[in-house]
Amino acid sequence: MFNILVIEDEQNVADLIKKGLEEEGYAISHASDGKSGLKALDNNDFNLVILDILLPEMNGLEVCKNIRQSNKSETPILMLTALGSPENVALGLDSGADDYLSKPFKLIELKARIRNLLRRADYSESPKNNTNSLTFEDISLDDYSKVVMRSNREVSLTSTEYRLLYMFMKNPGRVIARTELLDEVWGINFDIGTNVVDVYVNYLRKKLEAHGQERVIHTVIGMGYVLRKGK
Repeated sequence: MFNILVIEDEQNVADLIKKGLEEEGYAISHASDGKSGLKALDNNDFNLVILDILLPEMNGLEVCKNIRQSNKSETPILMLTALGSPENVALGLDSGADDYLSKPFKLIELKARIRNLLRRADYSESPKNNTNSLTFEDISLDDYSKVVMRSNREVSLTSTEYRLLYMFMKNPGRVIARTELLDEVWGINFDIGTNVVDVYVNYLRKKLEAHGQERVIHTVIGMGYVLRKGK
């Protein structure tokens, strides 16, 4: 059974989500404000967080950033927003959310996005094989255990950073456009006019280069990014 935390101040929305997801076999906990949500996360293990942006006391963007800076940083976050413009979607993603859903939404879409996020986070209970191990120079990625190593040191990545690196390591030497990375890593198939890709590439670079290793993810001006050795 998957445990999901819903941080939502509108009781009717929270009740709708709780009823719909419990029918699917999920265990649902509810917090009505950001501070209560963070306290619940400190005291319990959740497989996923559904987080509204417009919350009392501490808004969802602040809550999301707090989660990403905590020891629960890899927990998938689905952001809910009544403001579905590209700018607001970008704010949610830039704060660390893995996906977003605009209000009002249909339960069938919410359930589909949850299933997708749980698969991404490797919470699926289906059998796996170890055919997706990837290497590039001194970097290795084991998609079975979700472990990344560089120079014999483990690199701790969030789920989004992991998917981003996986995309690069599947395509060494190929220049990948930002729009393609948005589609593959964030599931957004249009340009939302945000620098979220650049932000996460920088996060990934810092972790891969933490011990003085050379840069392998390079910017190709006006085109995107490429995984390659050297400049």
